Amino acid sequence: MGYVLDTAELPVQDRVEAVRTAMLHASAPCHVLHEDPDGDVHARLEVWELGNATIFTHRSSGIRLLRTAKQARQDGMPVVALAVQRRGSGRIDQGGRQRVVPPGELLVVDLSAPYDYSWSGDGGAAALQIPYDQLGLPLDAVRRAAAEVGASPLYRLVATHIAEIGRDPAGITGDAASATVGAAGIDLARALLVSAGHSGRHTRTVLAETLLTRVRAFTRLRLADPDLTPATIAAAHGISLRQLYKLCAGADLSLEQWIIDERLHRVRHELTRPDRRHLPIATIARRWGFRDPTHFTRRFKARYGTTPSQWRRRAE
Repeated sequence: MGYVLDTAELPVQDRVEAVRTAMLHASAPCHVLHEDPDGDVHARLEVWELGNATIFTHRSSGIRLLRTAKQARQDGMPVVALAVQRRGSGRIDQGGRQRVVPPGELLVVDLSAPYDYSWSGDGGAAALQIPYDQLGLPLDAVRRAAAEVGASPLYRLVATHIAEIGRDPAGITGDAASATVGAAGIDLARALLVSAGHSGRHTRTVLAETLLTRVRAFTRLRLADPDLTPATIAAAHGISLRQLYKLCAGADLSLEQWIIDERLHRVRHELTRPDRRHLPIATIARRWGFRDPTHFTRRFKARYGTTPSQWRRRAE
């Protein structure tokens, strides 16, 4: 079960204090300063366990989170947060470096150090919070990399992964595979940080250890591409097709079957969405790479024990 605060359920006069208290549970202790404390203060905060990490989503009226050097000394919280700005532009000041973060962009915050993070007006972010001991990287290497993540070729992959988790944290953490999703997030964060920080002896080891996770994440982002093939996946990761198959075999994974299963899962989900009811099933299937309707129907029934049309009718 996650922790959720929604100020819409509270009297107006209680909201400022409720948000301050909630932040103690959600992230590192800090001063919570509202842009207009006497105005329309509203916030929704959620914190969900994701294996050895947590996902923290925050949407609110204008706010500033100020963690001072004194607070950092008193509470050396050994956690790094990889946050994607979801609404409004965030502003972060840490380690003498200031940055404006537009929606969809990623920032890395060392929660064990002072920082100043804010947005004006209605804003929001989703953060994957990872204990340092799960990263297996030196503190100085993480801090150095935090300022350079935008230069990493893995930047967009990781930003998209975190944004996807942040869209429905309750649904993801309620699934039996949530720990696996958390482990994938940690692996991607490790790879991003060593890639951005050029962390010497750690780089080759971490990139090798996280290769399969990166292959999976890359593939999930491109499932709707009908031209997605093992060859294009291998090329994107700078390895041969033979190396890719060897990597998958080591994890007892049939790459082609896994891609089909992932695509079937996406179609199955879309068939239950009210905003997709006007679309023919064949159109939805084609969007996820199934060009032959008969082949798709046969695959769907073999996987789920029902036809796509029967599944859609059950969901209505």
